[in-house]
Amino acid sequence: MEAIGGYFELELGNGEGCYHKDAIPLNSARNCFEYILIARNYRRVYIPYYTCEVLLQPLLKHHVEYEYYSINERLEPTRQVRLSENEAFFYTNYFGLKQNCIERLAVLYGSQLIVDNAQAFYAPPIKGIDTFYSPRKYFGVPDGGYLYTDCLLEQNFPLDRSLDRTNHLLIRMEDGAEKGYSFFKQADESLDNQSIHRMSVLTKRILRAVDYDKSAAKRRANFEHLHRIFRGSNQLLIECEKGTVPMVYPFYVENQNLRDKLIKEKVFVAQYWPNVLKWCSEDMLEYKLTNHIIALPIDQRYGSEEMDYIIKLLV
Repeated sequence: MEAIGGYFELELGNGEGCYHKDAIPLNSARNCFEYILIARNYRRVYIPYYTCEVLLQPLLKHHVEYEYYSINERLEPTRQVRLSENEAFFYTNYFGLKQNCIERLAVLYGSQLIVDNAQAFYAPPIKGIDTFYSPRKYFGVPDGGYLYTDCLLEQNFPLDRSLDRTNHLLIRMEDGAEKGYSFFKQADESLDNQSIHRMSVLTKRILRAVDYDKSAAKRRANFEHLHRIFRGSNQLLIECEKGTVPMVYPFYVENQNLRDKLIKEKVFVAQYWPNVLKWCSEDMLEYKLTNHIIALPIDQRYGSEEMDYIIKLLV
């Protein structure tokens, strides 16, 4: 019996509004990937140059060979790989904008395709295709990952605890983003090489309180607001496909000083992903994508006023 009475806990709600209710809730996206590697017994995985370096952690941990492949201006693979048994093709749903590409890859590779939907929380999973998500890329949660797979492990993974990863969430609410940034980095780094756990009670409770429909509508509206202005100048070939809910607006521009200008004006834009600069030569597209894409925020906290402010800074 839990305690009855006394002081109140943080009021988060306890609804059944979990968006990925049929997924396996784990403690991070990279551990969802690790789960797939163990369950499928993969010995080699083809991964894009343009992706986050933390995905190497489970590959190195389990001594799985990996080979890079390149993408084109549409953020799609430049070649088809002939897979052998115990091999997989890994693709990232870039900025939540590449669902149509994933559907084509699913036809090519079938169950040997692994879909990284860390940047595409709302993208629907395809039956029979191993797929994982990272809710903290879309919402204010300390950790967590959702996994869809039909290859299940019998292990009873321990329950994660998220208390030590919440400082940045609370500090930003009262003191602003700058004061909480160092705690955000600590929380992020604490997930490195962590073993597979089930999603924490705290993360689950926060995710139950999210208004998913409102979040999706805001993101689509903000994306379209920016795209109406920047479609002609954005050198990245993108569109917001029907039903898509993007993570950010990826704006490719030659002027790298614009990133610093935005940050100076307190418009914080992430760079995806600095590790690519070490993996690629300067003449490769992935190197240029890393340097020139500015990830403009379009999330549910903002509306047309904030989008107009960003536009004013960039035009």
